[in-house]
Amino acid sequence: MIVRNIKEIINSKYDVSGENWSSRRLLLHKDGMGFSMTETIIKKGTETYIWYKNHFEACYCIEGEGEVEIADKDGNKTGEIYKIYPGILYALDKHDKHYLRATSSDMRLVCTFNPPLTGEEIHDEEGTYPAIAE
Repeated sequence: MIVRNIKEIINSKYDVSGENWSSRRLLLHKDGMGFSMTETIIKKGTETYIWYKNHFEACYCIEGEGEVEIADKDGNKTGEIYKIYPGILYALDKHDKHYLRATSSDMRLVCTFNPPLTGEEIHDEEGTYPAIAE
């Protein structure tokens, strides 16, 4: 059984941050579950371009408000916007390019990734995490 306390992850190497977000990596590839799980905070008033071309991601909002705007194949905003607030899940089932925004407050999400993250990934210039090397 795996039991973890978020307090042990905060300020460890598995508490990873970018300019607009922080991600606490709870379950990782090394745990052998076939997926990873994070608690991610998106900072109020920010917008982040993301494209998980190597991963599928599902996010469940537990705090705050924001939105996801779908982007086209070139990364241009399409105007297709989904409001995110507590109780909403969104899943990027087509490796969707998208913009993630926190609007009226910081937004807290519980996210799963398949394939799982190793724990120290950050978005590259394409908004992507690298594929895991088996």
